[in-house]
Amino acid sequence: MRNINSIIYKSFAVLSLSTLLFSCSEDMMDRINNDSSHTKDAPAKFILADVITKTAFSNVGGDVNTYTSSYVEHEAGIHNQLYRAERRQNEPSAASTFNNSWIAMYTTLKNARIIIEKCSEGGSEYQTPEVRGIAYIMAAYNSALITDLFGDTPWSEAALVDDAGMPVFMNPKVDNQEDIYKEVLTYLDNAILDLEGVKSIPVGEYDLLYNGDAQKWLKFAYGLKARYTMRLINKSSNKNAELEKVLEYAAKSFTSADEQAAYAIYDASNLNPLFDFQWSRDALAASKSMTEKLIERDDPRVRRAFLHAGLAQLEGPQNKNWFPAPNGEVDQFQGYYNVSAFTYAQTAPTLLLSFHEVLFLRAEALCRLNRAEEAEAELRKAVITGISNAEISIQAAFNSPSAGRYLKQTTEAISTEEAEKYFDEQVKPLFTANPLKEIMVQKYIAFFGASGESTECYSDIRRMKGMGEDFVTLKNPNKFPLRCPYGQSDVTANPNITSIFGNGDYVYTEPVWWAGGSR
Repeated sequence: MRNINSIIYKSFAVLSLSTLLFSCSEDMMDRINNDSSHTKDAPAKFILADVITKTAFSNVGGDVNTYTSSYVEHEAGIHNQLYRAERRQNEPSAASTFNNSWIAMYTTLKNARIIIEKCSEGGSEYQTPEVRGIAYIMAAYNSALITDLFGDTPWSEAALVDDAGMPVFMNPKVDNQEDIYKEVLTYLDNAILDLEGVKSIPVGEYDLLYNGDAQKWLKFAYGLKARYTMRLINKSSNKNAELEKVLEYAAKSFTSADEQAAYAIYDASNLNPLFDFQWSRDALAASKSMTEKLIERDDPRVRRAFLHAGLAQLEGPQNKNWFPAPNGEVDQFQGYYNVSAFTYAQTAPTLLLSFHEVLFLRAEALCRLNRAEEAEAELRKAVITGISNAEISIQAAFNSPSAGRYLKQTTEAISTEEAEKYFDEQVKPLFTANPLKEIMVQKYIAFFGASGESTECYSDIRRMKGMGEDFVTLKNPNKFPLRCPYGQSDVTANPNITSIFGNGDYVYTEPVWWAGGSR
């Protein structure tokens, strides 16, 4: 197997012809070895479209989100590889499990870096630094995603190409997560410099998030700074100062769901990745621990988010067909347990960063700064916005071009008034009793859905574990994976990875650096 740098770049072999059989001039050999059928250089906007698509579909919403939905108990794995993941049998520690995601993330980072180079001094598109600003954001996003999942990992020598498009390093070294995060935040600072004062970016329809709206990209960058500053809060020597920065960055981020980073181009043929997996594999079922949290709070999502095996909506636990899957103790049967409606949300957008996440970050920061009254106001907005997002995905399921005709809707949509009443009567008393706990539980619930936010929830759960905060109770009796294993392509080919992978069991014993580990 080849490592990431040899897989994600095409290699070209020179055909050696025996002079005993052929007599060719040097010019003829040059023509033979010249690939005239494929372009060697693509405009930055074309590369950008691929970077955004791969980030949303493969990196945020793909295999990682599917597996982590089981780890954080948004869903339960009940068949084949997801059953083994649920039972912690091989999959969570196997190098093959996330190999496709490993390759996709590094490919995306490589392409983002190519855009940065093209749009920097000496590059062919130096006149468009605002395009570079987008690339900085996407490079930061994918760099953080890689290190959040894998910890210490190749970065400074990975995903780099020379002028001929060949990898600069075939066996990139492993960098410390702390160092990678310094560069992530530098990327975002560079993006902000490129985008401040800019109104539009000349990429048009190739910008599949914002259609060239520079100010929305700028808000996205600030929102990511808030996310990552909170991610590193346990490593800060001055937590209060960093929490104030979270508030500063969040204040410059999204002001409504219309501005959130939503990849929303799914349709009958371009499928939401969670739906794509469930529709083809039928390997996920409703998580019992997830239903219990909703039932405990009399959350209106409990009557909207679940279907029985016959795919009719369940109004709640009083229904005779209520039968969610017991986490970690499932039997491997399809068409047996309840399922979540989210797994059928064929056209629901993938959210790279949601408005409700920004609101939850504000609520958490305010709470940790002992500003409970302000935190409650932010939490109220966050909960209502999160319910609205859930309802969008639920409607996407019942209106699914492929699955909608099989699903039966039996309850009315959750109104804004019902969401407000839920907060006032159920959430507020729990917040009063334990403010920080309820903020984190409500964020956990809001991340349950079809938007690809289980990946971010997985980081939140690990961050809380690293801080000794057991706010979200998980019921799977088996070991919790503290990270994802490195990809097979590098485990077998890059000695720098091989030497630290071992048998993969480190995923259960070694947290990543920002969660209290050493690597």
